[in-house]
Amino acid sequence: MKTLILMRHGKSSWEYKVSDRDRPLLERGIKDAGLVASTFSASPVKIDAAYSSPANRALHTAIIFLRTVNVPFSQLEVAHQLYDFSGEDVYQFVRNLDNKLETVMIFGHNEAFTHIANSLGNQYINNVSTSGLVQLKFDTNDWNTVKKGTTVRTLFPKQLK
Repeated sequence: MKTLILMRHGKSSWEYKVSDRDRPLLERGIKDAGLVASTFSASPVKIDAAYSSPANRALHTAIIFLRTVNVPFSQLEVAHQLYDFSGEDVYQFVRNLDNKLETVMIFGHNEAFTHIANSLGNQYINNVSTSGLVQLKFDTNDWNTVKKGTTVRTLFPKQLK
């Protein structure tokens, strides 16, 4: 069995004149990421590896989440393929994961994450909100064969407040 956990970055700021990759989180994004992480840790899953888009807002969300659920930062890697908005690069990234990894968490962006959640999960999700988390399980031992799986859990800040 393989488990993929998707988490969209927290709400970010458009206030600064910086590139898209450098946009920071808003205070709401910081709080929502912590809220989702705290809720997730109530019924934890052992995360074997975590990967983040190189975008500031995704990396910051990853750091908040992993610190809250006590996953060492040494398990976090930046993956440029996750700076994707269509889902094609994200799907390729997932298919190329090391089969030694059972549970992988990735931090990234929409529309990619909504597309992946709906393509690979069995529950329709209209929109993976900022700081939204979707956990998918697959009945396979090979990431390269991941197709339709089961949507095990969704955590969206709006539902948790």
